[in-house]
Amino acid sequence: MITELANDQKKPLSSFTPFPQASDRASWNSLPEDLISRLIKNGEAFLNFEYPSLTATDYMEFTRNGNRSRFQDKLFLRRTVLDALVLAECAEYKGRFLDDIINGLYLICEENAWQLPAHNSYIRDTAPLILPDVTRPVIDLFAAETASVLAVAEYLLRQELDSVTPFLSKMINKNLNERIFIPYLNEHFWWMGDGVSHMNNWTVWCTQNVLLSAFTRELPKAQKESIFKKACKSVDYFLAEYGEDGCCDEGAQYYRHAGLCLFNCLEVLNGISDNAFFPVYEIEKIKNIASYILTAHIDDVYYVNFADCSPIAGRCGAREFLFGKRTNNPELMSFAAWDYQSSEDPLTIGEHNLFYRLQAVFTHREMVSFEKSPIVHRDFWYESVGLFMARDEHLYLAVKAGDNDDSHNHNDTGSFTIYKDGKPMFIDVGVETYTKKTFSKDRYDIWTMQSRYHNLPTFFDGETQIMQKAGADYRAENVNHQLGTSVCRISMDLAFAYQDERIKSYTRNIEFIKGKEITISDHYEGELPHPVLSLMFYEEPVINGKTVQAGNLGDFLIEGAYKIQKEVIPITDERLRTSWKHDIYRLLITMENKDLTLTIR
Repeated sequence: MITELANDQKKPLSSFTPFPQASDRASWNSLPEDLISRLIKNGEAFLNFEYPSLTATDYMEFTRNGNRSRFQDKLFLRRTVLDALVLAECAEYKGRFLDDIINGLYLICEENAWQLPAHNSYIRDTAPLILPDVTRPVIDLFAAETASVLAVAEYLLRQELDSVTPFLSKMINKNLNERIFIPYLNEHFWWMGDGVSHMNNWTVWCTQNVLLSAFTRELPKAQKESIFKKACKSVDYFLAEYGEDGCCDEGAQYYRHAGLCLFNCLEVLNGISDNAFFPVYEIEKIKNIASYILTAHIDDVYYVNFADCSPIAGRCGAREFLFGKRTNNPELMSFAAWDYQSSEDPLTIGEHNLFYRLQAVFTHREMVSFEKSPIVHRDFWYESVGLFMARDEHLYLAVKAGDNDDSHNHNDTGSFTIYKDGKPMFIDVGVETYTKKTFSKDRYDIWTMQSRYHNLPTFFDGETQIMQKAGADYRAENVNHQLGTSVCRISMDLAFAYQDERIKSYTRNIEFIKGKEITISDHYEGELPHPVLSLMFYEEPVINGKTVQAGNLGDFLIEGAYKIQKEVIPITDERLRTSWKHDIYRLLITMENKDLTLTIR
C-alpha cells in the first residue's frame, strides 16, 4: 500500500521540517514557561560534561564474555546527554550549551562505528565480528538512531553551528553520507525486507531513522528519491507480516519500536510529500496497530506481557497521542494524555532519540490540557497472535494461545496471566538483561524463555524434563474462544507445543464468569506420568491444604493435586528488577491423576 502511494507521488520531495529550528524564537519562546525551565535545567546537569570514552576493549567485551551493557550504556549516555544539551540551547538560546554540544557532535562522529557490538555482522543470525570493519559500515538499530540524533541536532542548530564554523555541518553530513546513505542504497541489510524473510521492529525502527536523517538536509534529488522508494518498500514488507487485527507479536513494550516507529515513518513520508500518505491513517489495519497499546493495558503501569516483553512497558506519551490523533481515536489520545500526566518522566530525559523528545516538547501543551474521557478497556481476541483478554471489576485474564514462533519468542503457548485489582497475581516473568546468549542458538537455555517458568505443565521421563519447543510447529491446537458480557471462555490442546508422541493431549479450558471467578481446568492424556504444573507469582503464595493465599490479593483453590511445592526465585538481574522489586515464587503442582482445576475468585 505504501509503495503504491509512493509511485503515485508526482510532486518533488521536500525537506522534512516538522519542528521549528532554534533560530525561530517566536515558536520556542511560545512554549510554556515551566517547560522551558525544565529543558534548561535538564541541560544544565551536563554543562562541562566529560563524555565517557569508548575503547576497543569495551567493544570486544561482548564477543569475549557476552556482556553488552557496559559498552552500550556509555554509548547511549553520549546521545542522551547531547539531546539534553541541544534542547536546553534551543530553549534558552544564549550559546551557553554550544561548546558541550560541539564536543558531543565531534565525539560521536569520531566513533569508529555506530552499530552495537551485538549487531556487528552482515548476515542475520550470525556471530558478530569482534571489532567493526570501518570500511564497510553496518546499519543496525543504533547506527540508524545515532544518525537521526546527529541529523536532528544539526537541523535544529544549523545556523548556530554555522556561526562557529561551517565545518561542523559538513562533518555531520559527511558521516551521514558515508555511514548511512551510501550503505543504505548499496547494501542489503536483512531488516530492509525481501518479501520472504521475517521482519520485526527493526524494519520500521531503522527506516524511520534513515528517513529522519536523509530528509532533514539537502541531498541530491536522485539520492533522495532512491531512499524514499526503498523506505516505502521496507514499510510494506513490515506491514505484510502484521495481522489485520494490529496485534504486536512482540508485546506492548515492543509496540514502541514497532507500531510507533511505523507511525513516525508515516509522519516523515507525509511531511516530505504534502501529506500524500495521509489516507493510510484511514486503513483499518493501521487503526488497529495504533490502538493495540490501549487494548493490551491492564491497569496503571501494567500491560499484558509475553515473549521478551516486560509487564511494565513504560508510560505512553506524545507518539501514542499523535498516533491516536491521526487515526481519529480519542480514546487512545485520552489514554496517552492521562499516562503522560501521570509519568514521573514525561519529557523522557532517558530517551536517546532526539526526535521523540521533540515530539514530547511540542505536544506537551496539548496533552496536559486535553479533556480526558473515560477509558473503556474491551475484552479482545487477537486472532493473529492467539492473544485472549477479558476482565471484570476485579479480575483480569490474559491467555497466550498461539505458537512459539513470535518475534523475541518465549516458549509460552497456552500460558495465562491473572491480575487482581490491578495487581499481578499469576505472572509472566519477562526477560533478563540481554547478553550474548539471548539471541544465540543457546537462547532456550535461559530460564525465563522456558515453558517450565511459565504457567504451564512440564512432563518427566525419569530425570529428563520435557518442555515446550520453539518454532511455528509448536503451537496450540483446537483453539476455541468466546467473549461475552457475562462469561468468557477459551480452550485449546497444548500437546502440539511439546510434540512428544507420549503426550497424547493436554487440554486447557478456562472459563471466566464475570463478577464471580476464573476456572482453569487442565486434562491430560498420555503415557508419561504425573505432569507438573508450574505457577509463577509475584506475591508469596502460602499453601494451606487445597487453598493457596497469594499475598494479600486473596486465595484460590487447587483440586486434583498430588503434591504442591514452593520455590523462591531471587531477582537479581537489573532488567527484571524494573518489574519485580523483590523475589518471585513458583509453585510446582504434581497432578494426582488426569485432571487439575484452579478456581480464582
